[in-house]
Amino acid sequence: MASKTLRHFSSSPSQSQPRLSHPSSSLRLKRTPISALLSSSPFTEFNSKSRYQRDSWVYSSNHENNFESKSNEIATQLPELKKLLEALRASRRKENGGEIENHGLGRVALVGTGPGDPELLTVKAVRAIEQADLILYDRLVSNDVLDLVRSDARLLYVGKTAGYHSRTQEEIHELLLSFAEAGANVVRLKGGDPLVFGRGGEEMDFLQQQGIKVEVIPGITSASGIAAELGIPLTHRGIANSVRFLTGHSRNGGTDPLFVAENVADQDTTLVIYMGLSTLPSLALKLMKHGLPSETPAVAVERGTTPQQRTVFAKLEDLVNGVKSAELVSPTLIIIGNVVALSPLWPCLSQNNVEGSLATEVKV
Repeated sequence: MASKTLRHFSSSPSQSQPRLSHPSSSLRLKRTPISALLSSSPFTEFNSKSRYQRDSWVYSSNHENNFESKSNEIATQLPELKKLLEALRASRRKENGGEIENHGLGRVALVGTGPGDPELLTVKAVRAIEQADLILYDRLVSNDVLDLVRSDARLLYVGKTAGYHSRTQEEIHELLLSFAEAGANVVRLKGGDPLVFGRGGEEMDFLQQQGIKVEVIPGITSASGIAAELGIPLTHRGIANSVRFLTGHSRNGGTDPLFVAENVADQDTTLVIYMGLSTLPSLALKLMKHGLPSETPAVAVERGTTPQQRTVFAKLEDLVNGVKSAELVSPTLIIIGNVVALSPLWPCLSQNNVEGSLATEVKV
């Protein structure tokens, strides 16, 4: 069933203003209780019961109901992982007359699942998911996508979030290699596109150096999927002649974005910031310091394209306060640039109205 969008504005849009006009300078956000806006996460949170139920095969029976007290989770999983590896190796020996040969190696597919909506999956991605023996999946692969996995396939969560990494990147590499060498058809599921801030390039390089065949199946990156959801063209003749993707991550978990150069603050460029929630205050200040006008339209989108999507539209100078007031959580994508005002959801308000220059929306 198609979702509908509830718009929470302090005032109604003015029909007389041009589409690229900016809201008035005085802002107040109309608050809506978060409990009324959010249901359970559409993604796999590290402590969710559904995660352990989905991956129950890898836990011994005395752990399967003890979801929140795994002090050494990897050690808990090792016995079952070894059993699966041995079963795969035994099958290969049988097929090859007792020998394990290179031609019996499995393969790894790095599959992008898009920003969350399962209908944005490619046909090729669905086919790879349906054919997989083992699926290593990230946090931002939506539950709806995981529902497409066949019942006899094995799933293993390898997701990361702030303060909790279920596996290091090196451990993920070794898991992929071990199961591919044992002859498994392994799928590495990633949110968005594997090669856009997804560390897919690192995994591909490592596996290829070990002689493993790797296929990359692209996904709709969050910038494209979420911009389309909001009716924002990332480029537009006469408004934005380029688009730039930035990571909002900081070094060592700080609040300063990794890189904001002076040429990023270009009024003719659309900026899309991934993983930028914690560094947004510093990022916004640096952009304005480098010359990006404070009234530049911007939007922050939490859990884009899912039923739990929430958005905050605001001028750049007010975006930080709007995000804090709405208490957006990760994953949140940020789009900054004049094209944001082309969205039919942009709150074009009368200059006589001082309320409502911020707007929040929720999909239900």
